[in-house]
Amino acid sequence: MSYSRISAVPMLTLGIMLATGTVVRAQSVNSSRNDGDSSRHERACSDRTLFGDYGAKLEGTVLGPNPPIPVRTLVLFRFDGHGGLISVGHAVVNGVPPAEEWGEDPGVYSINPDCTGSAEISQTPGSIRFHFVAVNKGRQFYLVTDRNAISGEARKVD
Repeated sequence: MSYSRISAVPMLTLGIMLATGTVVRAQSVNSSRNDGDSSRHERACSDRTLFGDYGAKLEGTVLGPNPPIPVRTLVLFRFDGHGGLISVGHAVVNGVPPAEEWGEDPGVYSINPDCTGSAEISQTPGSIRFHFVAVNKGRQFYLVTDRNAISGEARKVD
């Protein structure tokens, strides 16, 4: 059997992009109403909402090639609480594992007060951009990549 070797960094990028294809609806805070509900303030998010390590499983399809290529990725996201992150991932593309077991890439993120946010992982070549919704007081988030059909879920590592 012969396997094509693909570097871990593009594989991770591809895996993240493919694994975040599901659409998640976020309940937004109605800022036009002032009904005295103090729970609105408890739901307010910021970059500090995500802090520490989060394990994620991303799945999806790389669009464009014919036929599309399935991707499965495991990622450990390390958020610093100030807009910086590290992504450590292992992507299996079309059933082929990466040449490098785990690839590590830096990134940045931003979270809005309504707990929606975006992030970008820097890789060579290119980068991976995704959007997410933080839930459960920042213990979990759902994400979807801006390209391809990849989506996933991440949970805080205890």
